[in-house]
Amino acid sequence: MSETEEVARGSLTGAPRYSRRLSDKVLIAFHHACDLSDLDAAEQLLQTCEMVLNRRATDSDMNRRRGMDALVAAHERLWLLRHPNTEN
Repeated sequence: MSETEEVARGSLTGAPRYSRRLSDKVLIAFHHACDLSDLDAAEQLLQTCEMVLNRRATDSDMNRRRGMDALVAAHERLWLLRHPNTEN
């Protein structure tokens, strides 16, 4: 393995290989899909995020709460994108 690959994996720096939770990465992809107006992909990513959050029962209450708050906000964003002429 080259030094570049080792650094990317975190073996030389001691840093964790994955610095974000999977649900965070899926939410980033969700927001990217929304930015591109690909609402079907955004909806599927949102469903994936729900599945990931629901199966992670080992998260602390604070992490779970934060994840659920982000999920609710994502649902709201998708709804607003699908219903742009609705009054708030």
